[in-house]
Amino acid sequence: MCRLRKSLYGLKQASRQWYAKFTAALTSAGFRHSKHDYALFTWNSGNSSIYLLIYVDDILVMGNNDLHVAKFKEYLHSTFHIKDFGPPKYFLGIEITRSEKGINLSQRKFILEIISEAGLSRCKPAVIPIEQNTKLTSREYDLTSSSSVEDSLLKDPSGYQRLVGKLIYLTMTRPDICYAVQTLSQFMHNPKQSHMNAALKVVKYLKGCPGLGIFLSRDCNMKMTAFCDTDYATYPMTRRSITGFCIKLGESLISWKMKKQSTVSLSSAEAEYRAMAKTTCEVIWIRGLLSDLGLQVSGPTYLFCDNNAALKLAANPVFHERTKHIEVDCHFTRDKIREGILVTKGIGTMDQPADIFTKPLCQRQHKYLLSKLGVLDMYGLPA
Repeated sequence: MCRLRKSLYGLKQASRQWYAKFTAALTSAGFRHSKHDYALFTWNSGNSSIYLLIYVDDILVMGNNDLHVAKFKEYLHSTFHIKDFGPPKYFLGIEITRSEKGINLSQRKFILEIISEAGLSRCKPAVIPIEQNTKLTSREYDLTSSSSVEDSLLKDPSGYQRLVGKLIYLTMTRPDICYAVQTLSQFMHNPKQSHMNAALKVVKYLKGCPGLGIFLSRDCNMKMTAFCDTDYATYPMTRRSITGFCIKLGESLISWKMKKQSTVSLSSAEAEYRAMAKTTCEVIWIRGLLSDLGLQVSGPTYLFCDNNAALKLAANPVFHERTKHIEVDCHFTRDKIREGILVTKGIGTMDQPADIFTKPLCQRQHKYLLSKLGVLDMYGLPA
């Protein structure tokens, strides 16, 4: 017989018990749980503050008082026997680069590993992650081809699943591949050869710009702007729409997401209106999270949308025939506008940064929207 003293990985209850013990230790030290993110703990005493973020057994600690931070590290070491690696340079696969202008987050090492494993180290780089007008389906024949060419299923889908899984993890710092990766993730169970070719196309695109990453500027005016967009009925099999949004704090991109809508919208205005509601949820959450960090957003959040009907629908509290079927939870955007938290504004389709999350773009438009998002290459490689 063997007695198990401790195990962090492998057992179903191990991670929960570890989190409960770690939380109890921090609570006894005076830390508070964030109401908006349970992985975040905060400690305040006078003008001194300490912020702690935990992912399983990896911990980030930040504070404005070196003495208090050092004492807290001693407390953690006496309780859990931790290792202090100093200022973070590589955390959960994310490379952290500092300069006088700000911080850059990238996954260059991870990208190079993906390229090597895919056997594309000597291939010609692609200029865009996915071709325009690409419509991937689960049907037996390829709808994108003028002739009905049979598209067979992969004999072993595990290689496709591993590759797409790594690309999904890569979207944490690469918003430029979000649309392509989200589309490829729809076919994880029964991938075809056309799906594998599209996934390798993304890897070829990454080969041309492995150093791209998110730049967080040191100079920030604490003004929040949000952009939302929708591609109406884009999925040929279900006719559902895609919601895409991104949120910037000052000039720094801090949040982005694209997702297939859960219901079929009856009009493009309804699809855009639902996208505005999802973006509003994210805005409220980020404002609350920043409040837990002791930061206050300057003024209301400006929400940019390129659909005039959706903008009028959000500003007009009157129900009419075209909105009777829309769920009540979609209308809370109006309440936030009345409270002064949100201000809606129009924007041209060509200048809409969220457009990169909802559809394939040409090379010129792809690069233009990337520059608006603030995605930079700190390694000096061509983007």
